[in-house]
Amino acid sequence: MTNSLSPRAQEMAARFKELYGSSPEIIVRAPGRVNLIGEHTDYNDGFVFPAAIDRDVMIAASPRKDRQVRVFALNFNQSSTFTLDGVQPATDTRERWSNYLRSMAWVFHEEGLGTAGMNVALLGDVPLGAGLSSSAAMLVASGLSFEASSELNIDPVRMALLAQRAEREFVGVNVGIMDMYISALGQKDHALLIDTRALTYEAVPLPKSGISIVIADTNKKRGLVDSEYNTRRAECERAVELLKASLPDITALRDVSAEQFNALSGSLPEITAKRARHVITEDARTLESVAALKAGNIVRFGELMNGSHESLQRDYEVSCRELDTLVQIARSIDGVYGARMTGAGFGGCTVSVVAEGAVERFLAEVPALYRKATGLNSPIYVTTAAQGAERLA
Repeated sequence: MTNSLSPRAQEMAARFKELYGSSPEIIVRAPGRVNLIGEHTDYNDGFVFPAAIDRDVMIAASPRKDRQVRVFALNFNQSSTFTLDGVQPATDTRERWSNYLRSMAWVFHEEGLGTAGMNVALLGDVPLGAGLSSSAAMLVASGLSFEASSELNIDPVRMALLAQRAEREFVGVNVGIMDMYISALGQKDHALLIDTRALTYEAVPLPKSGISIVIADTNKKRGLVDSEYNTRRAECERAVELLKASLPDITALRDVSAEQFNALSGSLPEITAKRARHVITEDARTLESVAALKAGNIVRFGELMNGSHESLQRDYEVSCRELDTLVQIARSIDGVYGARMTGAGFGGCTVSVVAEGAVERFLAEVPALYRKATGLNSPIYVTTAAQGAERLA
């Protein structure tokens, strides 16, 4: 290990040596993400606009000569060991965190990618349960460590797809591609407009000055998110099946225009129509918001963020009192262009685009007002768009 590594990576190397008696041969990182707009569109083949954030999961590792993976989670001060032959989920609930590493070992095997055993130490500073994709960061970082230890060369888009399959089929959450994609392919100082059908993206520069991206955590545990996520996905699929009677060529809600939906929505059950309305209008908002950003129209970008939250609240029904309260408080601060929930919902975080001169007031007033309204603390993260997953050593 060299002094060219960041202080955090040097710390990882030192902790690894304490655990395993030698320096790691591999150090990788994968970031969490914040989605600026385009929520619950990715599993409908739609458009999303996330940025990687400057918080990540870092893994130090060295290959082993046998088929065992020994991993120590520095966050939890806990260890877990499993074999690469017939990988199974952790049976001890205290080791559930290891299922992300296990799932990537499993999917590598399923895809015919040879994997080597490893000694692993991991440390994450993506807030857990906050909707900032700590799970995607863990999956992609795990994938990079297996790739490096096994001397493979995997395209970043394929790595994102492997991570998505791992979470769907091994962890059991029927996720879209966005979280893994932005973790794997994020670019510093840019957000990515991702076409989740074509798996292509456009890197859009974020303003270098004048605004900040501010994330506020509701500090509410998201107990409903997995079951409700799967329910919403099924409701969207139901909408597609019903709309096919009039639009036989569609395969996802991405294919339905606002005009077509307005003409046909009356034929859908009320709940189904509400879910479809959100997805169809959110795709349109996402594309318009990118155009507004390119034109330097931050006011319009903020208005579209606000519209996104209202749609998620009323039509998709994945918001909650804490998210709505935090959004309302953020919008009450002069200099906040827009605020919305971000992530799957039912808790987690809000994201606000804030004029640089208003950030200090945001930090001073929003947590106090939120605590008064809910009794909960709200950690605030002023973030920048960070580089995607990478090998550091």
